[in-house]
Amino acid sequence: MKTIIFNGSPRKNWNTAMLLKEAEKGAREAGSETEYIDLYDLQFTGCRSCMACKRKDGERCKCFWKDDLSSVIDRIFQADSLIIGSPIYLGEITSQVHALIERLHFCALSYDDYSNYFKGKVNVGIILTMNASKAYFEQSYLGKAKEVEQIFRALNGNVEVYAACDTLQVNDYSKFNMAGFSEEHKKEMREKQFPVDLEEAFRLGKRLARSIAWGMR
Repeated sequence: MKTIIFNGSPRKNWNTAMLLKEAEKGAREAGSETEYIDLYDLQFTGCRSCMACKRKDGERCKCFWKDDLSSVIDRIFQADSLIIGSPIYLGEITSQVHALIERLHFCALSYDDYSNYFKGKVNVGIILTMNASKAYFEQSYLGKAKEVEQIFRALNGNVEVYAACDTLQVNDYSKFNMAGFSEEHKKEMREKQFPVDLEEAFRLGKRLARSIAWGMR
């Protein structure tokens, strides 16, 4: 079993990364081999519309543009499960995650009938982190999260979304112009809610890997 994990945040040791590393521990406990990748370390762009993946003599589910993401896309299609994490910036997943989605989705999409060339199965976990409260997420972001979830259903597996809300942005708010946030509240959420989020991320990673293991029996 193989689980590939992507950190779509520029911060390698903060909320999104911490949750993903717990998810990785869960996947490993379930017996899965794991690969962890920081997307911001890679040099790549979104889809270049070169149309190489649409050529009649071209290989399906293959991104032919040569950069750091090309071989990564190959490994996603070969994996058993995929876990991707992103903070919410301006109401959206990060631009790096958008670019990954463009490249991954487009090379598996048929322009004959808009069907899916990919016939394998990859289970997907999506972890979202945000400063917003859970109530605001459900009111304003949930629809967009469902759209992202739907895109990953093209990998033919189970797709789960977990949202970690009201996260701590920095350790010391006094050093920043961030008066719109209550440091006391944020630190209380860090102490009480974030451990719950970490446990849920662990369970997510374990659950996705375990479902693959059961399917192989």
